[in-house]
Amino acid sequence: MNLQQLQILRELGALGSVTAVAEALRVSPSAVSQQLAALQRGFTTPLTRKQGRTLVLTPAGEVLADAGATALDAMAAARTAVDRFEAAPSGVVTVSGFLSAAQALFGPLVRELGTGEDAPTIRFTDEDVAQSEFPALTARYDLVLAHRMEHSAPWPRSGIRSVPLAIEPLDVALATSHPLAGRDSLTPEQVVGERWVTSRTGYSPDDVLRTISAVTNRPVEIVHRINDYGVAAAVISAGGVVGMLPRYTSVAAGVTGVVRLPLDGVSTNRMIDVLARPENLHRRSVRLVAEALERVMATLAA
Repeated sequence: MNLQQLQILRELGALGSVTAVAEALRVSPSAVSQQLAALQRGFTTPLTRKQGRTLVLTPAGEVLADAGATALDAMAAARTAVDRFEAAPSGVVTVSGFLSAAQALFGPLVRELGTGEDAPTIRFTDEDVAQSEFPALTARYDLVLAHRMEHSAPWPRSGIRSVPLAIEPLDVALATSHPLAGRDSLTPEQVVGERWVTSRTGYSPDDVLRTISAVTNRPVEIVHRINDYGVAAAVISAGGVVGMLPRYTSVAAGVTGVVRLPLDGVSTNRMIDVLARPENLHRRSVRLVAEALERVMATLAA
C-alpha cells in the first residue's frame, strides 16, 4: 500500500469510474486498474465491486478511502512543513572544516553572514581527517570543507555534491636565515636534500614530499610530523628544517622569521571544496552559508 494507491482509491469513490480517475490523474485506465489490483492484494476483504459496467467502492473500500484521505492530508502538511524548512534563511547549519580552513575561514564567515534575525545559525566543528575520509563527514554535517591534491581522484559523485572554493598552492617555507630564502622560487632538486617538517601521511604536505622524492629519485628526510601549520611554522622559523605551508589558509599568528617560496617543476596545488549531501543543498540556509564561504575564500585568495 502506498499513497498513490490510496489517492486512486479515494478518487474512485469521489468520481465513480476508472475512466474518470484516469482523466483526473492524467494516467491510463490500465494504470489505474493495475494500482487498484496491487492495493487489493494487501487485503482479504474486497475494496471494490462491479456495479453494472463501472467499478465502485465496497464499504471496506470506503473506510480505507477515508483513512487514505487523512494520510494524504498528513503527507501534504508534512510536505508544506518541509518546504517552509527548506525556504527558511535562518535555520541551523552545521559546518565542519579541516584545521587550516577553520582557522582562516570560520571567523570571516561569521562576519560575512552577520547576526540578524534572517541569518543562518552556524554550528562549527573542526575535523582534521585524511583526504579519503572527507566524503563520509557529509553524513554528520550539512557542509564539509575538504581538500584534495589537484592530481588526485575527484570526489565521489554518488550522493555527494562538491562546490569548488579555491585552488591553493602549497609553498616551501624556510627560515629567513636559510641560504635559499633569498630566491624567487625553488625546484625539487634544490630542496630534496633538506630536513623536513611535514604532515601525517594522507595529508597534502606529505603528498607533495612524496612527489618531490619521486621526481628527483631521492629520499627525503622527515624530522617532524605536525599537522598544525602554526606549530609547523614556529618550528621552521627556529631553523634546521623546511616545510610546506598553504598559501591562503595557513594561519601562524605571532610566527615571524619564515619566508614562503613557490616550488617549480611539480604540482603543489590542492583543491579546497565544500562537500554536501544533495538534499541539504535544497535548504536556503545551507545555500546561504555555502555562498558566503565562496565570497570569503575569494577575498582570502585575492
